Amino acid sequence: MRILLVEDHLDLSRWVGRALQDAHLTVEFATNGADADSLLHTQEYALVILDLTLPKMDGLEVLKRMRGRGSKTPVLILTARGGLSERVQGLNLGADDYLAKPFELAELEARVKALLRRSQGNKGLTLTCGALSFDTVSRMFSYGGASLALTRREYAVLEALITRAGQVVPKDKLFAEVFTLDDEASPDAIEIYIHRLRKKLEPAQSGRVVITTLRGLGYLLQEQQ
Repeated sequence: MRILLVEDHLDLSRWVGRALQDAHLTVEFATNGADADSLLHTQEYALVILDLTLPKMDGLEVLKRMRGRGSKTPVLILTARGGLSERVQGLNLGADDYLAKPFELAELEARVKALLRRSQGNKGLTLTCGALSFDTVSRMFSYGGASLALTRREYAVLEALITRAGQVVPKDKLFAEVFTLDDEASPDAIEIYIHRLRKKLEPAQSGRVVITTLRGLGYLLQEQQ
């Protein structure tokens, strides 16, 4: 899943970004409100982590414009402005959660995971397709009962597929969830990770899962019949 982290404190941004990437999330960064507003106008994200005190445009204005465009992307406000009136204002403008600085990284990660689970609707805590399982709490994959070792981008591709198991996922949709705008890659790079995942999904004795390429449409994750 690709998330947008909007934070002008560079050291804090790097620290939080590394932690989220270690949790197998694709993180895109913005350091001012104007850039964040532009990205949110043109890009899709699974979650936005939004500071309030930002250069060029205040975080509450970013949130207001975002909701004004009809976006329902979950927003976690992360800020030192923790007064009751600002918390209420942020929630009234459409924020989904609020975490005041300073904060514990473990709490931030827990809130991020909870918002991502909530945004998936009533799909339960564990997603399954054949012998493949994805625990949305621990954010770990298992296959045939054993933990599945994945690189960060393999993980991102497989998460995008299992959350839409049985549905065709277009290549450009996968690309948008796996790569950021700063990555020097083309949508064809997805084929590399699809090939690697197919190799890792071969060993199952029963309930084997396959990724089928539908030319001109995208990729389909399903249990082999």
